[in-house]
Amino acid sequence: MARKYFGTDGIRGLANGPKLTPELALRVGMATGLAFKRGDYAHRVVIGKDTRRSGYMIENALTAGFTAVGMDVLLLGPMPTPAVAMLTRSMRADVGVMISASHNAFEDNGIKLFRPDGFKLSDGFEAEIENLIDSDLTERLARGKRIGRARRVEEARVRYVEYAKRTLPRDIDFTGLRVVVDCANGAAYKTAPEVLWELGAEVITIGDDPDGYNINDNCGSTAPGALIEKVKELRADIGIALDGDADRVLIVDEKGSKVDGDQVMAVIGTSWHERGQLVGGGIVATVMSNLGLQRYLEGQGLLLERTKVGDRYVLEAMRGKGYNVGGEQSGHIILSDFTTTGDGLVAALQLLAVVKQEGKPVSEVCHRFDPVPQLLQNIRYQRGKPLEDKSVKELILEAEARLGKSGRLIIRESGTEPVIRVMGEGDDAALVSQVVNEIVTAIGRVA
Repeated sequence: MARKYFGTDGIRGLANGPKLTPELALRVGMATGLAFKRGDYAHRVVIGKDTRRSGYMIENALTAGFTAVGMDVLLLGPMPTPAVAMLTRSMRADVGVMISASHNAFEDNGIKLFRPDGFKLSDGFEAEIENLIDSDLTERLARGKRIGRARRVEEARVRYVEYAKRTLPRDIDFTGLRVVVDCANGAAYKTAPEVLWELGAEVITIGDDPDGYNINDNCGSTAPGALIEKVKELRADIGIALDGDADRVLIVDEKGSKVDGDQVMAVIGTSWHERGQLVGGGIVATVMSNLGLQRYLEGQGLLLERTKVGDRYVLEAMRGKGYNVGGEQSGHIILSDFTTTGDGLVAALQLLAVVKQEGKPVSEVCHRFDPVPQLLQNIRYQRGKPLEDKSVKELILEAEARLGKSGRLIIRESGTEPVIRVMGEGDDAALVSQVVNEIVTAIGRVA
């Protein structure tokens, strides 16, 4: 059943737009606090955020909501999403909150919620919170001495920095590596350079001067142009681009070529397999991951378990079927030995460890397979359900038949914005381009 507030990754929308307002954030705080209160003790919530100007507004509204139902609030300030998940567990909080719209432009914002164990909420729990949001909560508010209080936690960044460093073997350091890191003017603008420097790397940082408006603005994992130029200019060994909340990563090799999440998963998965660390006999990825990754893993005697798009579905499959490496082509890499959500920095550290151990250039380490030709196009629409149009459905069926077993076609609506994504891949690049363009044109006509 369609949900009113939650999408595929929490609540997200234009700050002060029709969906995401201070009033909603207040009610989310009250509803979530009530949903997570268990027993008669001092409950606590940790709240982190990225660097968007609207984060102040939403942070204060959430704080009012949580304290109104008797929860104490620990404010972490700008902090990567995976750090919030980790600190939720580490600080024995009853719930964790990240205020971010990830890779979206600064005008948007969002609210992501974590359980006490650091995992994102199930669909059922989100539905329960939605029901509470729309309920009359007046009689359930705390009064007198039961009203919660809030305070800032100054040591939160240090705790995450040490945690990230401990994900590496003790004998690994990055001395001799020149690393350019693009923090997307986002949540990791302090933590990522600090971790890399403390591990011995020579660190050059860009995208580390947030002003509330420049998050993801021509920087970060969704716009790596500046990083590519800086890597080539400085003859760096590697470039690392994070997104606004640092739960995804894009790698740039020493030649300035992009390395996507599929190659990163291949590197980490096979490296862990060789060391006997890989669990489950393979990795988990979404339907968007390249067919080349699947063929490469099969050649290594490993499996590729596919899920719907969304890191939450990757994680569900990992937990349900016993895998410890998974992720998305976009750069959400989940390493469940260390994290409960995607962590761009930790994934980059694991890849750098392989680079250091093998003593080879990043371009060699990260070229595990030749990708099958793949084309992804996005169509933005304002209203209606274009994919339910009869002519569009017929064209999609015809395209799937033309690609046959040598290719794939994935068409889906984004869960975070009004966009339809059309992805085709196959051994015949010309055919892939033709069918994708035909479908995009058809959808455009009815949208």
